[in-house]
Amino acid sequence: IQLQASGGGLVQPGDSLKLSCTASGLSLRNYAVGWFRQTPGKERELVGAISSSGENPYYPDSVLGRVTVSRQNAENMVYLQLDSLRPEDTAVYYCAAVSVHTSTTVRITARGYTYWGLGTLVTVSS
Repeated sequence: IQLQASGGGLVQPGDSLKLSCTASGLSLRNYAVGWFRQTPGKERELVGAISSSGENPYYPDSVLGRVTVSRQNAENMVYLQLDSLRPEDTAVYYCAAVSVHTSTTVRITARGYTYWGLGTLVTVSS
């Protein structure tokens, strides 16, 4: 079982970026998924989370209004849309998944997730 985040890169402040999370070895349709980011010396921070059905997305106040999590279960993909990027959004972004029994469940802490993917680096700089 492996998750892989992709789509990171170097962008300028104010730009948008869409990250993708794909899974091998499992069907994401039965998993709640979260996106986290981390910078050196800091704890992993939740950016957004989505239930297995795609309902009840959750966003922390730090990114509310600038981030959208979506999913295409048929394609086994989950996405993170980042808008109005700021230099402080620079980080390695990870996706994580956890099997859930209820299709509307979201998990908002890192320890609530079982599987983690390799991250993708987002750098926001002029």
